[in-house]
Amino acid sequence: MAGNNEMESNYLVQYNYVETKIATEVTRKTLVLILAGGEGSRLGELTKWRAKPAVPFGGKYRMIDFTLSNCVNSGLRRIGVLTQYKSHSLIRHLQQAWNFMRAEIGEFVEIIPAQQRMSKDWYRGTADALYQNIDIIHRHAPQYVLVLGGDHIYTMDYSKMLMHHVNSKADMTVACIEVPRMEAREFGVMSVDENMRISRFTEKPANPEPMPGKPDTALASMGIYVFSTSFLYDTLIADAKDDSSAHDFGKSIIPRVIHNSTAIAYPYRNDKGEVAYWRDVGTIDAYWKANMELCSIKPELNLYDRNWPIWTYQEQLPPAKFVFDDEGKRGAAVNSLISGGCIVSGAFVKNSVIFYGTRIETHSVVMDSVVLPGVNIGRNCRIIHAIIEKGTHIPDNTIIGEDHAADAARFHISEEGVVLVTPNMMGQDLLLDGTPKQCELVWESQAGT
Repeated sequence: MAGNNEMESNYLVQYNYVETKIATEVTRKTLVLILAGGEGSRLGELTKWRAKPAVPFGGKYRMIDFTLSNCVNSGLRRIGVLTQYKSHSLIRHLQQAWNFMRAEIGEFVEIIPAQQRMSKDWYRGTADALYQNIDIIHRHAPQYVLVLGGDHIYTMDYSKMLMHHVNSKADMTVACIEVPRMEAREFGVMSVDENMRISRFTEKPANPEPMPGKPDTALASMGIYVFSTSFLYDTLIADAKDDSSAHDFGKSIIPRVIHNSTAIAYPYRNDKGEVAYWRDVGTIDAYWKANMELCSIKPELNLYDRNWPIWTYQEQLPPAKFVFDDEGKRGAAVNSLISGGCIVSGAFVKNSVIFYGTRIETHSVVMDSVVLPGVNIGRNCRIIHAIIEKGTHIPDNTIIGEDHAADAARFHISEEGVVLVTPNMMGQDLLLDGTPKQCELVWESQAGT
């Protein structure tokens, strides 16, 4: 039997396709709604022109690709993406990367922009975003509604949570992750009994309540909810009528309904029963750290798992190229992710994530950094502990990350010392002048100097 499984796996590799989870009756009756309208203001300049779920991550992806890939890999193919804040790049990405569903057989990724369908207000909170589209939800006639955020990094089989919701006969199930108790002060924290029934929900408490039997651990909400549909309708309508409500699941809905309904916590664990990988990358430091973790020899997030692929739009680019092999002028990268279309020309890259279409010139060094797409790094540069925004041109002899006083005069420095560099900070106005010519990709066989 094991031999047959290995043979099937070999066939999949040979024919270059991946098997996803087969849809069940429960997943077919489930509508997924992804909340992707968030501003992500704590990411600063990274969300100046894009919604947080559209922020690039991991060398070639966007944040929302992880949530959408989890859906597809879990057998969930009825998906609505609710957009609002600066959604152009997000919508374009969804159209390019996620247009392969077949609506004829009930599969879709449907873009649902904020439309003021119920009033003249834009979305006032996560619950209001669903309420304003309640007619669209009703039209799809789901038995269950799975509500997800589009801006966290993790891999999760949602079908297991759905089955847990169905088997426990819950009205609402909230996914949660176990975190050290005092770290839970940054999250919504659930208090539960021995049966994981939620008794209290507190948003960012100063003194988080521990789990039963685990005094040093608390349950933090992952912002993932399963609702039985009739319960969701009643809850959203009641919340819309409450003028004192914040119209938010964490702040209003959960604290109100847990006392008169069956609300269950679902601890997210991996196949070994251990606390699973999940990252909230809502700050510059958290975003930098999550990218840096990918450079380790065996990262917790395995981007190379063919049984759980992360899908995205892939621009047709040539392979990454490393040129020159002279002493002191050697194109090389160590413990790094280098994407397609990159040219490392007599430069050295270490512990870094380099997105597609980036060029790094002779005698430059990039260490412990995240370089977003289409960046051009000139000669004799040293870039350490930094994030370089898409399309930035770094002139020759630029030093970033070694002198914080000098960096602070030009760039943004995070609480933990990560330097964020954007085209605007470098005096490059991409809106008026277009992408600087220095950032255009060069495909000639000779790599230049």
